[in-house]
Amino acid sequence: MQAVKAYLGGRMYVLCGLVQYTKLAGITVGYTITSSTSLVAIRKAICFHNTGKAASCKFSNNPFMIGFGILQIFLSQIPNFNELTWLSTAAAITSFGYVFIGSGLCLSVVLSGKGAATSITGTKLPVEDKLLKVFTAMGNIGLACTYATVIYDIMDTLKSHPAENKQMKRANVLGVTAMTILFLLCSGLGYAAFGDNTPGNILTGFTDPFWLVALGNGCIVMHMIGAYQVMGQPFFRIVEMGANMVWPDSDFINKEYSFMMGNVMVRFNLFRLVWRTIFVIFATVLAMVMPFFSEVLSLLGAIGFGPLVVFFPIQMHIAQKQIRKLSLRWYSLQFLSCLGFIISVTAVIGSIHGIIQDFHKTNLSMYKQ
Repeated sequence: MQAVKAYLGGRMYVLCGLVQYTKLAGITVGYTITSSTSLVAIRKAICFHNTGKAASCKFSNNPFMIGFGILQIFLSQIPNFNELTWLSTAAAITSFGYVFIGSGLCLSVVLSGKGAATSITGTKLPVEDKLLKVFTAMGNIGLACTYATVIYDIMDTLKSHPAENKQMKRANVLGVTAMTILFLLCSGLGYAAFGDNTPGNILTGFTDPFWLVALGNGCIVMHMIGAYQVMGQPFFRIVEMGANMVWPDSDFINKEYSFMMGNVMVRFNLFRLVWRTIFVIFATVLAMVMPFFSEVLSLLGAIGFGPLVVFFPIQMHIAQKQIRKLSLRWYSLQFLSCLGFIISVTAVIGSIHGIIQDFHKTNLSMYKQ
């Protein structure tokens, strides 16, 4: 928001804030759904291993969502973003773990000759349904660029030497390249293995070997635990800064308390304790009401992709480099902005349609995977 304000002015600053913090708040709901889906997959793999493939191994997501929410209530009390380095590092490592495990399992299916029938045009559906599925998929791809919303918070944790912008340029090149290769590998091999029945979370399509499936899904859960805080902390902080500005003399909002827990000094603030707890509970309840993995993640990806990943960075670049209006370069960059907007709108349409269909098909009180 501060970068947008510096280059584009107050109106864009407000618009950026509305989109960014809506996205950050919403992503916590998506991560809760993702974690519960993977925890259910672990439970199912163990169930099938113990009782056989003929067993009815279906489980509700709700207990797992509640457990994940309780854990996040405790983690959300960590006051500062830079105190989460260990959690962010663990999340990054486990993200490689589940991608390699998922890709390896899919590759083993393909090499064994048991892969599903595939085609260059993808899933066989009526044209309207096919188009809506493509729109939803675009939102899921857009979600992969979510890190752009917290890039400045990450920069704030870097040392001033070497220069922060040089470090971030290197990190962007490495991160985007690795992300693109790994995600394409996972999605391509997933389609080769499952065909039209490819699940939203590749690892939920496997039950054997149960220990490897459990490990892969465990990596997803670990990644989500860290990612929830990486995305949630900036949202927590902006609300607390606003409360501090409105009520600067309130002890409830501003006073810090501390006590020793063994050899560790624990600090807490009453407003932080109450507000962050209420938010995590709300996000968990919303996830329980709307436990639709692919569609919810697609909606979140659609909300953020056009404005935050494409439009604002391009407009800041134009302002920073003082690119002449109506020049070829200016037109090219504006075309990219329009393309990002179109992708976001179509992805919103596809994901909302999918959520409505899921609501019609699903009895939430009986929902099991």
